[in-house]
Amino acid sequence: MLFNSFNFLIFFIVVTALFFALPHKLRWVLLLLASCYFYMAFVPVYILILLFTIIIDYFAGIIIENAQGKKRKFALLASLVANIGILAVFKYYNFFADNINALLHSTGSNSMIPMLKIILPIGLSFHTFQAMSYTIEVYRGNQKAERHFGIYALYVMFYPQLVAGPIERPQNVLHQFYEHHYFDWDRFYSGLRKILWGFFKKVVIADRLAIVVNSVYNHPQGHNGLEIAIATVFFLSRYIAISRAILTLHWARRRSWDSSS
Repeated sequence: MLFNSFNFLIFFIVVTALFFALPHKLRWVLLLLASCYFYMAFVPVYILILLFTIIIDYFAGIIIENAQGKKRKFALLASLVANIGILAVFKYYNFFADNINALLHSTGSNSMIPMLKIILPIGLSFHTFQAMSYTIEVYRGNQKAERHFGIYALYVMFYPQLVAGPIERPQNVLHQFYEHHYFDWDRFYSGLRKILWGFFKKVVIADRLAIVVNSVYNHPQGHNGLEIAIATVFFLSRYIAISRAILTLHWARRRSWDSSS
């Protein structure tokens, strides 16, 4: 589900309306279910990957907080290996396999490493590093281990930052799921203005630059050095625009929630 789609607009309105309509004790349930639905709209079975890392990191955090010495370090290492391992398999396995196969082919070898024919899970890097930030902060003593499994799962899966970041430290987010938040028209209009400004940056600026970038990068042999240089500048500008759009949406949410408690 894309942030700039009509489906997301309906999803966002319904979830937000239900959030303020429900009693506080049920709001985390709504947000977790909504986040699961949001993620499963892409490839439903990939939610099992998230569940796997959530379970490991949840218990790793508790062990890290209660243990001492090598046991504490082992729990952190297990968490990091699980998260980085999944990221490496899905995102980098084919990259390394392709390069190794090219090297083998250049030496005349007929041996080839099989390629994985899988779709990259959406937002894999973001929720992987979000989960890793939790166990690292618990290990450093900057965050107490979260005992509420549902709240921790929501921290990893919270849909506004699940697929596009930014990556947050747990001490900046977890406490917000426990706080009471009340609807306020001033904050509603302030947040809506920021959302529309972020939407403008994404659709009008970033997506327009992408047309030029994709045209040049898909067929670089048909363009001269100046055109490739311009496309490269546009490529950088596009990602700056997208990053600022994401941060605009993120801070709109943060400002609304922080000031409502």
